[in-house]
Amino acid sequence: MTGPVAAPPHTLPNVTTDDPTPPRSSRPSGRPAPRPTGRPRGTTPGTGRHGYDPRFAGPILGGEVAIPSKREIRRSHRRRRSRGERILRSLIGLVVIILVLVAAGYGYFRYQWAQVSSAPCDTCVAAANGAPYNILLIGSDSRAGETAAQAQEFGSTTQAGGQRSDTLKIIHVDPAAGTAATLSIPRDTFVTITGLPSNSQLSTQNKINAAFSAGPDATVKTIENTFGIPISHYIVVNFFGLEDAVNALGGISLDFPYPARDMDCSTGVCNNNSGLNIPTQGCQVLNGPQALSLSRSRYYQYYTDGYWHSDPTSDLGRIERQNLVISAAMDKAKSTYDPLRLNSLLSSVVHDFSKDDGLTAGDLFALSERYHALSGSSVPAYVLPTEGAVSSYAGDVEVVQPDEASAMIAQFLGGPLGTITTPPIDQYGNPLVLSTPVTTTTAPAAAAPATTAAATSTVTTPTASAASSAPNFDPTPC
Repeated sequence: MTGPVAAPPHTLPNVTTDDPTPPRSSRPSGRPAPRPTGRPRGTTPGTGRHGYDPRFAGPILGGEVAIPSKREIRRSHRRRRSRGERILRSLIGLVVIILVLVAAGYGYFRYQWAQVSSAPCDTCVAAANGAPYNILLIGSDSRAGETAAQAQEFGSTTQAGGQRSDTLKIIHVDPAAGTAATLSIPRDTFVTITGLPSNSQLSTQNKINAAFSAGPDATVKTIENTFGIPISHYIVVNFFGLEDAVNALGGISLDFPYPARDMDCSTGVCNNNSGLNIPTQGCQVLNGPQALSLSRSRYYQYYTDGYWHSDPTSDLGRIERQNLVISAAMDKAKSTYDPLRLNSLLSSVVHDFSKDDGLTAGDLFALSERYHALSGSSVPAYVLPTEGAVSSYAGDVEVVQPDEASAMIAQFLGGPLGTITTPPIDQYGNPLVLSTPVTTTTAPAAAAPATTAAATSTVTTPTASAASSAPNFDPTPC
């Protein structure tokens, strides 16, 4: 009887062994044996699913080592891709969290926006959807609600009762073009005020800032009837709104080329009108009261060559400094990523301004982010052409230059002026005719010197020739 035939010495027995080291001849040529990676669930030690041994390069089939199948390769690839999928899911989750936080932040802004005082505007003109529109920005000099320190610095309600518009700025927005421009009206511009109540005891022929004594509606109506500029919305910032905003931002940085102050010596007794006092030149941080003093300075002086020089542009130079302060504050706010500071800014200013009830939070976002209309350095800035004069019953006034003003307003609006029922007046109370230029080609030419200067934040007045030879005395951002 023939005994069992022994397997050739070079052939691997078709058995599973617990020996961790297979014979050298069983390994694929040129491929090292992989390290064990653990056993799949449901298998016995040393044996994988369907005869697969993780200690070998492939399953043991008939005593030979096989190459992994395409299915097994695809399964291995899927295992590697799962890690990338986990990373992707993590990133998506992070984006979702950010969106939730942004939505919460916008919701918080809407909550704060709801704290802003709103009122109907009976004289505002609604603009068609997508059509250009104008927003009137009014800076009020009302002392209502001031602290004891503010009353000592800027005067109490007894010393400066009522309210006047310390600043008048019109923002023209063109949604189709995605652009904005601003037009500043000097506070002493001589006009016929419309909308005053019969018991106001104010003359209707007066400086335009007196119109605000009857509220924003009277100011809106006066501008529409005097200059033919339709107003769709208004924003009123009270006397200390700018001060609170700058304080919440931690100050604004401005570089003064010379020491500066606001000294009024017109009565023979010199008085620092706004409290501005910058004793040294150079880059320095202005707090809220200093920024407010700079923006209010009407008798700005700078020190060089051994004595104090006065700003020859007077109230118009003051407008330029207001633009500078507003621009610096807006740039500081946009560059601030501290949530606590931004929250302080938002909380501090919501009670410092009011608006018409048609202006929405989205409108304000668009003004700031899409049109950059709240940054004085980012939009064309015009100043209504006027000339200083003296009225027998209104004192020092600014008289509108009709031809230059007509051309500038038409260029500012990008079209013709609206209906004018009470045109501006000269120092004697006589009306000055404003009319839209006959052709659009002559308008820019007639207004070129003024609008070019205005767009580059340079004031153009009859006294500007004196200013042109003077050094640049206004501060700049630093």
